[in-house]
Amino acid sequence: MSRPSSSEAFTKIVCTVGPACDTVERLVTLIEHGADIFRINSAHGDRESHQRILANIREASAKVKYPVGVLLDLAGPKLRLGTLLTDPLFCEVGRELTFIRGEAAEREDQLTCSYVKLIDELVVGNRVMLADGTVALVVEEVTKNWARCRVTSGGEIRSRQGINLPGVALSLSSMRRSDVDNAIWGAQAGIDFISLSFVRTAEDVRSLKNLLASYDSKALVIAKIEKREALDQLEGIVDAADGVMVARGDLGVEIDVAETPVAQKRIIRVCREKFKPVIVATQMLESMHHNRRPTRAEASDVANAILDGADACMLSGETAIGEYPVEAVDTMNRIMVHTERELIDTIPQETHRELNRVHPITAAVANGAATIADQIHAKMIVIATRSGGTAWVKSNQRSHTLTIGASDNEETLQRMSLFWGIKPLRVSQLDDGDELFDEICRWGCRTGMVAPGDRLVFVTGNSVLHNVHNLLVVHSVPQDACRILLEADAAAAAAATAARQSAPTPQS
Repeated sequence: MSRPSSSEAFTKIVCTVGPACDTVERLVTLIEHGADIFRINSAHGDRESHQRILANIREASAKVKYPVGVLLDLAGPKLRLGTLLTDPLFCEVGRELTFIRGEAAEREDQLTCSYVKLIDELVVGNRVMLADGTVALVVEEVTKNWARCRVTSGGEIRSRQGINLPGVALSLSSMRRSDVDNAIWGAQAGIDFISLSFVRTAEDVRSLKNLLASYDSKALVIAKIEKREALDQLEGIVDAADGVMVARGDLGVEIDVAETPVAQKRIIRVCREKFKPVIVATQMLESMHHNRRPTRAEASDVANAILDGADACMLSGETAIGEYPVEAVDTMNRIMVHTERELIDTIPQETHRELNRVHPITAAVANGAATIADQIHAKMIVIATRSGGTAWVKSNQRSHTLTIGASDNEETLQRMSLFWGIKPLRVSQLDDGDELFDEICRWGCRTGMVAPGDRLVFVTGNSVLHNVHNLLVVHSVPQDACRILLEADAAAAAAATAARQSAPTPQS
């Protein structure tokens, strides 16, 4: 489909980039099918591969002529097993396993950990979860050099798999040295969003923001909620962050899996109250790693996230290593489109709140635009914005009027890729209102998005007239506008062709 399109979902789609989709050609296809943001997972690959992926994303976006965002996901202080002597190792219930210091096990019943202070911080009674919670241990004895555990839930483990310690307060920093290095690279490379893993406090978020600010980065910081401590400090974390990710993989291990659905709803609710975009992630269409169709439960999971108020849903292995990455994006878009028809009745519109990042007059004008557009049956709302602030407000209204976020600032266009319902559109300038109206009308006529007689609601900035904050203008497309504008396009193209043909041929 040509983008932006009236047939695509309002909820945004985040796709993880991996071997299944990291070429320019495949990225172009994913954008054309509905991808809005591409995630680079810093836990996999090296700097060279990350740079190559970023360059491919930007090239693909330029080819499609549609701005997409890039999310750099910092790995964070993820605890992992070291090298097992027997790999894989089956752990039967009741078996004793012992954590020792070092990087490699010397006996089959020994385990090591990437976190060197693990043994110092474990106490008797702590739970240790391995292999995404499949295998569970309980600590029975701790000495200076080892911690003996007993298996309470059996299964298979492998070297380098993750370790979760529900309820255990560890002293490790929220960012490792490699995370700091990756964040600095992201800041210098112009990454649009940077997500921080295993956030525990608002201070973790502020630390990353301060680091990015020192490199003059405008990247939005996304706090990943995946620990019990983060749930306990949720409101402060949401206040500090620019957006939030419900990282259900580790969260579902750190807390009881039965608590996860309610925790997801609470996180989304708090983000909605505070006007912060929220991404729901992990195993959304998991079966599509190897199947062209998702399960009914997975389709319901995506739909419920949208009905709860999620701004975006994320595909992980489905697009990174799955066999059907394009089909996964198509499927998610279809589920979103069908579900969004119910949003107008299920999510109350919060039009009276003020945002500290946007002037209250700007917020009021954005709110008024949606009301006017609804009353006059406008074909679309066009928000002309340099910073994206007005579009940020508009996205929280969950209005079903097609909304274009028009900007001549590339960073703003890419950041708007996360805003619910906002379709970013690159325009040549924002200062001349008449020229902007003509450019939007020309684009709309060319793409079939508007027709003569359609009403467009424009929200423009304060540079069109002196001593005003924002303008809200209702513009009707003249009956002969499309014909005149398209004829002008054709004449310009013909003149350009004639000029090329009449140009002197270089002498050999």
